[in-house]
Amino acid sequence: MTMRTRTLGTTGPQVSALGLGCMGMSGMYGESDRAESIATIHAALEAGVTLLDTGDFYGSGHNELLISEALRTAPAALREKALLSVKFGSLRDPDGGWTGFDGRPAAVKNFAAYSLQRLGVDHIDVYRPSRLDPEVPIEETVGAISELVEKGWVRHIGLSEVGADTIRRAAATAPISDLQIEYALISRGPEREILPTVRELGISVTAYGVLSRGLISGHLTADRRLPANDFRAHAPRFQGENLRHNLALVESLRKIAEEKGVTVAQIAIAWVASRGEDIVPLVGARTRERLGEALGALDVTLDAADLAAVEAAVPADAAAGERYAAPQMAMLDSEK
Repeated sequence: MTMRTRTLGTTGPQVSALGLGCMGMSGMYGESDRAESIATIHAALEAGVTLLDTGDFYGSGHNELLISEALRTAPAALREKALLSVKFGSLRDPDGGWTGFDGRPAAVKNFAAYSLQRLGVDHIDVYRPSRLDPEVPIEETVGAISELVEKGWVRHIGLSEVGADTIRRAAATAPISDLQIEYALISRGPEREILPTVRELGISVTAYGVLSRGLISGHLTADRRLPANDFRAHAPRFQGENLRHNLALVESLRKIAEEKGVTVAQIAIAWVASRGEDIVPLVGARTRERLGEALGALDVTLDAADLAAVEAAVPADAAAGERYAAPQMAMLDSEK
């Protein structure tokens, strides 16, 4: 197939209409298969996926090294088309715990130096703070990235999980290509204030969590036991009655998907893609099988009747439970 493209904002790069989020390949969802992860990245590039998303804290550098290996072993023609989106600033300890965020200008440049080395590249296509550092004005953090742009180490500046006021202040400091934020059928908070703001400012959205970490993929069952090192084992939406309620929503969605001859995951991804040409869904496929299913969503067309049925099956604010535990929710500028 020919991959469709979308442009990140008025100043950003042209990217594939679907991006590959690589976080799950580095332990966030339990153990992963390195060889299969690399094969999945290769398959994505071969299918025309150009946007690869990572964070320097995914596996404490493991994810960047994995992507580096995948790019190094891919055919040159594919490697040259890859665009790397990198988040920075989240701090971890040797036990894998989360200890805060650092958006100081000196730290920004330090994080970038390490990412360039691990990725084995001479520039990062889109560089973004993973969260807002409450101790550092966003103008200072974005200003530091802007200096990296001037020196050629970074091509474009992105944001992640920040609210409307922060977006405006960042955009007044330097051109912003896109905002990365969780956006899915059961995570529609950005529609209230954030989406109107980025659209006013000419900023695109790279939407992660489009399947709500597998919750609305159609593949999760209530009796599945998640290992302790799987992020979802501690996420409110995956607990007890919350999980049963949310999986009931999935079954309502499944009926619509079956009528269209597609999978639940495909209709959920297609719904996000249908929200506008300025939105690029990121899928967290860890295997070639799941990647193939996600790519099939690009061929799913939802007309007005389909969209009405989908949103009747899974209304806004229908999900039970927050998307993160309370301490993590408190760190989200986008939720304030």
